[in-house]
Amino acid sequence: MSLDRRDFLKTIGIAGLTLCTPDILKAGKSKDSDREFRGMLYDSTRCVGCQTCETLCAEAHGLPPPVGELKAGVVRKTDDQHRTVVNCYKTSKGEVFIKTQCMHCNEPACASACLTQAMYKTKQGPVIWSGNKCMGCRYCMVSCPFDAPKFEYHSANPKIQKCTMCYEKMAKGGIPVCAENCPAEAIKFGSRREMLAEARKRIVENPDTYVDEVYGDHTAGGTGFLYISPVPFSELGLNTKIQNESYPALSKGFLYSVPTIFVLLPPILLGIYEATKKNQTHENNETE
Repeated sequence: MSLDRRDFLKTIGIAGLTLCTPDILKAGKSKDSDREFRGMLYDSTRCVGCQTCETLCAEAHGLPPPVGELKAGVVRKTDDQHRTVVNCYKTSKGEVFIKTQCMHCNEPACASACLTQAMYKTKQGPVIWSGNKCMGCRYCMVSCPFDAPKFEYHSANPKIQKCTMCYEKMAKGGIPVCAENCPAEAIKFGSRREMLAEARKRIVENPDTYVDEVYGDHTAGGTGFLYISPVPFSELGLNTKIQNESYPALSKGFLYSVPTIFVLLPPILLGIYEATKKNQTHENNETE
């Protein structure tokens, strides 16, 4: 198969210039203050395990309803057909429910690892996936410290599935369906700064109710989904060994020291992908 040379060079040129700007080399940190990203606060003291968030999430995104039994000792995980799950844990303060999904990191490792920028963080905060850019490498899955992105292995046209914080709904002025419909008001939506302030306010006003920590405040460089809890987060299955520094930050020195060809590799791959796709479409049209 031959490539359209003009389209190939054009794509590489645009992508290369974009990648070589200082902001991109600084491990992809957004120009917007991460405090102004939209975020969500989950209060596990209020969750009653009704699974409304699971059911409505599935309905909103055309996915199957929740599966598996919700009881202590049975740990369910998100997969390519379930973007969020609620589990019950026996803790030092009795049974406590916990919701899991994509954490929407301030500086997401999945976006940093994506060779074609198919996985990226929006200016509003949600981390989303663009299918028309994905080359199927699944580096996003390997790099995520929270194991959030899931690949549709069963599909002939696979996608990467994960929580998007209902980005399309949010872009129209709405809020995520889980936050909008939680009957116990265990999930709150707003700016990340507001959610952190609310979390700290609840902890200060009710010191006997909550542990003095907000999971996601600094975890992995800070996340858009935040937790407060009556027990240590390790009792709720959350990974408490994740570093506080963002994972893309680890690559800053490396990006400045490697030869240019390695820095330009992602846009080159994207150029090949785009040119090949256009050429394939052209050949298909000719054979019809």
